[in-house]
Amino acid sequence: MGRASTKENKNKYQLVREELGLSRERASELLETVMPDRIEKIESEKVLPHPDEVLTMAEKYKRPSLCNYYCSRQCPIGQQYVPEIQIKELSSIVLEMLASLNSVNKKKDRLIEITADGKIDTDEIDDFIYIQDELERISITVETLQLWAEKMLVTGVIDADAYKARKNK
Repeated sequence: MGRASTKENKNKYQLVREELGLSRERASELLETVMPDRIEKIESEKVLPHPDEVLTMAEKYKRPSLCNYYCSRQCPIGQQYVPEIQIKELSSIVLEMLASLNSVNKKKDRLIEITADGKIDTDEIDDFIYIQDELERISITVETLQLWAEKMLVTGVIDADAYKARKNK
């Protein structure tokens, strides 16, 4: 007998599908290349989805965050190198970015001192790690902003044609 489905034991793929009001059969029709039994196996975590299945779900469900979820939690390489990104409000993203940029800006002279000789001395390690951590926070915030923009594009909040035209100038 299968497990009873509760919010606690549903993975992100199932939560998104249900949020969209899709049965597995209907989701399979939308996804075109993923059969209902395969969706059930992915959602019950009997199998991991293939990257192309995640890309299809992200596109058809209009949830680009599924790609980050897969890469940060299920891909062996991504688990090492891809941080999990949480979708936030734009104002929160911008404030986090500015705070990190200000912090690094205050330490830029110290970074120059540390790296000028091409090595990091024992008395420089703590400052270097602090700066490195701030740069990582900036990187994550940039990824968060990109994911936010992708979500706004696929949901039509941002006009995709206008966005692409201006980005390619």
